[in-house]
Amino acid sequence: MQDIAEQLQAWHAAGRTFAVATVVGVSGSAPRDPGAALAVDADGEAVGSVSGGCVEGAVYELCQTAIESGEPVLERFGFSDEDAFAVGLTCGGVLDVFVQPVVPGADAGLDAGIAHIAAGTPVALVRVIAGPAGLLGATLAVTADGLSGALSVGPSTVGGLERAIVAQARAMLEAGRTGRLVLGLDGRPCDDHEQGTVTCFVESYVPAPRMLVFGAIDFAAAVVRIGRFLGYHVTVCDARPVFATARRFPDADEVVVDWPHRYLDSQLGRIDGRTVLCVLTHDAKFDVPLLERALRLPVGYVGAMGSRRTHRDREAKLREAGLTEAELARLRSPIGLDLGSRTPEETAVSVAAEIIAHRRGGSCLPLSAGDGPIHHDVTTAAAADDGARTGTEAARPPRTHAA
Repeated sequence: MQDIAEQLQAWHAAGRTFAVATVVGVSGSAPRDPGAALAVDADGEAVGSVSGGCVEGAVYELCQTAIESGEPVLERFGFSDEDAFAVGLTCGGVLDVFVQPVVPGADAGLDAGIAHIAAGTPVALVRVIAGPAGLLGATLAVTADGLSGALSVGPSTVGGLERAIVAQARAMLEAGRTGRLVLGLDGRPCDDHEQGTVTCFVESYVPAPRMLVFGAIDFAAAVVRIGRFLGYHVTVCDARPVFATARRFPDADEVVVDWPHRYLDSQLGRIDGRTVLCVLTHDAKFDVPLLERALRLPVGYVGAMGSRRTHRDREAKLREAGLTEAELARLRSPIGLDLGSRTPEETAVSVAAEIIAHRRGGSCLPLSAGDGPIHHDVTTAAAADDGARTGTEAARPPRTHAA
């Protein structure tokens, strides 16, 4: 839905009724991941896609029906053995598609969710896709510290269930995860086969993580390119206007001319635990004031370029500035893994590899050197275990969390 949020917000602002069809489950060789969406307004205009073409026509008709009836529906599309050209997936997979009508102003959860998505505010959009008739289609918009919408059966609010859903959705939002959540009416975790359950589809919308590259040098251009490839929103900052130009860094989302530490001070409200800082200037007058601030911030990674002698000198200056050993231990310097890199492109690969290993808990050893699991990310594994215990079905991550 994030891909079509601008159009949905425009329809919503104009008071136009529309329906949104969302992929809420996949199996086999399905063409689109959970969260893919197609929307159709009352005039028949369509945006988005749920299947890359093979069931678009049938989903379009479901959206028109939902607009007319005002009722949500969960539909399954699969391969037809009798007729590969019938409504189905010729690739052999199965798609579960939830179609929900949207009437602006009629559902506080949907109204808030669409507004948050369009504005780029992190939000988990929770929709009940299966369960008691009174709950089907109910929507909650859950942010880090807020909630819009409510669950109810008739006049009474299902308080315990709502609290459990909000808690789970907030955890999924923090992890940037999208998937199903199955709970009993009392809020306890269940599986799909139990009776009296409620199935929710939770879509987590978070802006792309940020990569701040300080130092408009040739190595920075390569780091910018690989940062974009990994899904980061990349900013280049340098105090020298002759070097910090959009022409030199066409792949950057932003090019800023400012002293690095001053720019970082201006960004405190836009950085978080996913933010990556690559300090490539290796010039003390720029690096020390910047790193003095950066190493005290709750960012995900701070790396600085320079020789080992430069690193020792820089570290001494940072100690003089009052940084503790624990704060200094957060600094990755010299930046990158030892790949024997020489060129800017090879150096960018080594920097990217270290960022990934730091985030995912990688050992940085060759995979051939061990015989354990290839995917050994402790955080992800723990999340998967939690999902199994709570009935959460994690979806494949979207491109903006790839990093």
